[in-house]
Amino acid sequence: MQAENPKKLNLDRAVFGMAGTFILLSVILGLIWTPWVFAVTLFVGANMLQAAFTGFCPAAIVFSKLGLRPGCIFK
Repeated sequence: MQAENPKKLNLDRAVFGMAGTFILLSVILGLIWTPWVFAVTLFVGANMLQAAFTGFCPAAIVFSKLGLRPGCIFK
Protein backbone atom coordinates (compact mmCIF):
# COMPACT_ATOMS: atom_id res chain seq x y z
CA MET A 1 0.00 0.00 0.00
CA GLN A 2 1.34 3.40 -1.00
CA ALA A 3 1.60 6.32 1.42
CA GLU A 4 -0.38 9.43 0.50
CA ASN A 5 1.44 12.44 -0.83
CA PRO A 6 1.61 14.95 2.09
CA LYS A 7 1.72 17.86 -0.35
CA LYS A 8 -1.60 16.93 -1.95
CA LEU A 9 -4.38 19.42 -1.25
CA ASN A 10 -6.53 18.47 1.70
CA LEU A 11 -9.29 20.21 3.62
CA ASP A 12 -6.95 22.06 6.01
CA ARG A 13 -4.71 23.41 3.26
CA ALA A 14 -7.73 24.54 1.22
CA VAL A 15 -9.27 26.41 4.16
CA PHE A 16 -6.00 28.12 5.11
CA GLY A 17 -5.29 28.94 1.47
CA MET A 18 -8.70 30.48 0.97
CA ALA A 19 -8.49 32.48 4.22
CA GLY A 20 -5.03 33.76 3.35
CA THR A 21 -6.14 34.75 -0.13
CA PHE A 22 -9.16 36.66 1.18
CA ILE A 23 -7.06 38.44 3.81
CA LEU A 24 -4.34 39.48 1.36
CA LEU A 25 -6.83 40.65 -1.27
CA SER A 26 -8.89 42.62 1.23
CA VAL A 27 -5.80 44.34 2.66
CA ILE A 28 -4.58 45.26 -0.83
CA LEU A 29 -8.02 46.50 -1.89
CA GLY A 30 -8.44 48.36 1.41
CA LEU A 31 -5.19 50.22 0.81
CA ILE A 32 -5.80 51.14 -2.82
CA TRP A 33 -9.59 51.38 -3.09
CA THR A 34 -11.64 51.96 0.06
CA PRO A 35 -11.02 51.23 3.75
CA TRP A 36 -14.46 49.60 3.96
CA VAL A 37 -12.93 46.48 2.40
CA PHE A 38 -11.08 45.90 5.68
CA ALA A 39 -14.42 44.56 6.95
CA VAL A 40 -13.66 41.40 4.93
CA THR A 41 -10.35 41.05 6.78
CA LEU A 42 -12.18 41.46 10.09
CA PHE A 43 -14.79 38.86 9.12
CA VAL A 44 -12.21 36.28 7.99
CA GLY A 45 -10.14 36.79 11.13
CA ALA A 46 -13.19 36.45 13.38
CA ASN A 47 -14.26 33.30 11.53
CA MET A 48 -10.78 31.79 11.94
CA LEU A 49 -10.83 32.59 15.66
CA GLN A 50 -14.23 31.03 16.27
CA ALA A 51 -13.26 27.97 14.18
CA ALA A 52 -10.21 27.49 16.40
CA PHE A 53 -12.42 27.21 19.48
CA THR A 54 -15.56 25.56 18.10
CA GLY A 55 -14.28 23.46 15.20
CA PHE A 56 -17.11 24.80 13.01
CA CYS A 57 -15.96 26.26 9.70
CA PRO A 58 -18.39 26.89 6.82
CA ALA A 59 -15.55 26.81 4.28
CA ALA A 60 -14.49 23.37 5.53
CA ILE A 61 -18.04 22.11 5.03
CA VAL A 62 -18.11 23.42 1.45
CA PHE A 63 -14.68 21.97 0.62
CA SER A 64 -15.61 18.58 2.09
CA LYS A 65 -18.75 18.49 -0.07
CA LEU A 66 -16.49 19.22 -3.06
CA GLY A 67 -14.62 16.02 -2.25
CA LEU A 68 -11.42 17.16 -0.54
CA ARG A 69 -10.03 14.63 1.89
CA PRO A 70 -9.98 15.53 5.60
CA GLY A 71 -6.85 16.87 7.23
CA CYS A 72 -5.67 16.96 10.82
CA ILE A 73 -7.78 19.94 11.84
CA PHE A 74 -11.04 19.78 9.90
CA LYS A 75 -12.63 16.37 9.43
